[in-house]
Amino acid sequence: MANIKYSEQIADVETAKKLGLLTEEFERIQSILGRTPNFTEVSIFSVMWSEHCSYKNSINWLKTLPKDGPHMLSKAGEENAGLVDIGDGLACCFKIESHNHPSAIEPYQGAATGVGGINRDIFTMGARPIAQLNSLRFGDISSQKTQWLVKGIVKGIGDYGNAFGIPTVGGEVFFDECYNVNPLVNAFSAGIVKHGETISATSYGIGNPVFIVGSSTGKDGIAGAAFASKDLTEDSAKDLPSVQVGDPFQEKLLLEATLEVIKTGAVIGMQDMGAAGITCSTSEMSAKGKHGMNIWLDKVPTRQAGMHPFEILLSESQERMLVVVEKGKENLVQSVFEKWDLNCAQIGEVTAGERLKYFMNKELVADVPADVLVLGGGAPVYTREYKEPSYFAESKKFNINLVEEPNQLKPVMLFLANHPNLASKKWVYNQYDSMVGTLNMSTNKPSDAAIVNIKGTKKALAMTVDCNARYVNADPEIGCAIAVSEAARNIVCSGGIPSAVTNCLNFGNPYNPEVYWQFVGAIKGMSKACITFQTPVTGGNVSFYNQSSYEGPVFPTPTIGMIGILEDKLNQTTLDFKNEGDLIYLVGESKNDISSSEYLYSYHKINNTPAPFFDLETEHLIQASITKLIKLKLINSAHDVSDGGLFINLLESSMVNNLGFEINSDVSIRKDAFLFGESQSRVVVSISEHQLHSFEAELNKQGAKYSKLGQVKGKNIVIDSENFGTIIEFKEGFETSLEKYLN
Repeated sequence: MANIKYSEQIADVETAKKLGLLTEEFERIQSILGRTPNFTEVSIFSVMWSEHCSYKNSINWLKTLPKDGPHMLSKAGEENAGLVDIGDGLACCFKIESHNHPSAIEPYQGAATGVGGINRDIFTMGARPIAQLNSLRFGDISSQKTQWLVKGIVKGIGDYGNAFGIPTVGGEVFFDECYNVNPLVNAFSAGIVKHGETISATSYGIGNPVFIVGSSTGKDGIAGAAFASKDLTEDSAKDLPSVQVGDPFQEKLLLEATLEVIKTGAVIGMQDMGAAGITCSTSEMSAKGKHGMNIWLDKVPTRQAGMHPFEILLSESQERMLVVVEKGKENLVQSVFEKWDLNCAQIGEVTAGERLKYFMNKELVADVPADVLVLGGGAPVYTREYKEPSYFAESKKFNINLVEEPNQLKPVMLFLANHPNLASKKWVYNQYDSMVGTLNMSTNKPSDAAIVNIKGTKKALAMTVDCNARYVNADPEIGCAIAVSEAARNIVCSGGIPSAVTNCLNFGNPYNPEVYWQFVGAIKGMSKACITFQTPVTGGNVSFYNQSSYEGPVFPTPTIGMIGILEDKLNQTTLDFKNEGDLIYLVGESKNDISSSEYLYSYHKINNTPAPFFDLETEHLIQASITKLIKLKLINSAHDVSDGGLFINLLESSMVNNLGFEINSDVSIRKDAFLFGESQSRVVVSISEHQLHSFEAELNKQGAKYSKLGQVKGKNIVIDSENFGTIIEFKEGFETSLEKYLN
């Protein structure tokens, strides 16, 4: 290949198929170009038409998600991340993305570069990141491979985020055997920007120079987008070069330089180089601005000598940006990046038309139209077949009466309090710096959502990531509606008003009709819930192919990242019981339901049941009632009932201040359903006794169902007058569960 011109290295259909393209897609490329593409060109199409970049199997359904809401400033697909108005002349920029496949192969760098990439999406828009969250899914915690993955992924997230200097303020960790081969690593970041100071990922102005800034380009991450668009196999370790290598200190320099260069007024547009590197940034910016570019690949600063054009174009080396600059202001930009000791090399210029022409040592090595490469342009779009899997009808046959109630409750309580899915994740979050920047308001005051201060205002941001994938697997439409609802409920219980959603849609192979049925159902459920709560979807990402050839697909896991606004920081509400003698109430109604609960799944080993009871209108009413109670300052704590049921909810509220509780169960339902069932739309609150009449009057006014459970009392757990032991006894196991496996 090296002895002939790159432009003469003509590709064929077999080459295209090896790069992940379909035969009909190769034929389509030939039709678009009016000729047979060369190897560099077919490489460009292979990454830009991969599932990871083009969303070719999901875009039709994604378009059905609600995009309008009261706070929206940037709709899904318009920019690198979502943008919502938070008042006082400020906006919140936020997004969640996956880094699943790289983390499965090289957990430390895979997770670390996921953190780096999502933060670049935020500050490339001109926003300063202020908080990070993550949603992690792993396989059987008792297996050595899972333990290796957990340690590497958590360390990668911690090392990168801590060094970068942005606090990790919350998240979730879940274990199930379906993730044995494919762990899920979903990283969320949020930032703040003043109105009018955002920058767009666009390109225009004939003759405007194009710069690459930040780190040098290497061979790490080549074809990473294509790697993320296929199933994992036993040979996937051979794809290790597809995993990028991150440098958080370089990213910190890039953050400061980027925010400074935006203030010069010299920047026309900017985009970070994530999936597909230079290829993606040049094509997406050009397509958006309806201009073309001439790019000189030999001008790109590289870490290795002799890199081929396709390697430079497809490299996913980290900590890089593409910047289009107003002609005549090059010195302003160059001086900023020189100050921060970062590369700033002009590698091209904006041209008329919408063609991308890539040159190597004056040779035209690729000539492609920009619009056909990108989402919403000429990239292929497919409508896949879907069908209901057989397990779904089978799950509906579940009968609670066939499950024997345990004779002794305490062994069940201890089992759940020590279960890795329910117990403390202290082993994980102790490795994250949650206080850097001093904005985190929820570290010492635990609440259902993370609360982040907005300096100079009376407001704060509430943020959370949520998804119970077991519910989604049981019923994708209901399960995903529950995920949105729980995210909103967490924000409401913390004193906030839900604002908008970003999502990370983790599914198996879209060519599997049963997997695609799960995807379609999840989209439908998300739409219904988001419309109900007025939380439009601002963007996110789709991660298909989370399955292996020998273990099948993971649970469908549509992770919901949600932002909310505390209009007044004084309304921050925490989950902990605060005073001996406070009354404990349940807002909402318990059901005779144990479906898809951790209790049923893990303790009874019954794993094919419906989703737990859920009604969207009831959920909306309960959340509105909690919001009103908080504004009227009628409650001392609020904590939603979710995984593990009412017992785990009460235990978590008690352990903070080591205050016990005495409650009575609902005699109209089974005691195991009352304590361990996970029926939705329930919130436990504690109130001062003198607020009793005002509290009940307000709930009666709202029309919400409620019941008195008991009161905060002593140091023990007492249910129906039976003493089950001290809070301290349960707390010891709760806080050390993960350590038993990971230390």
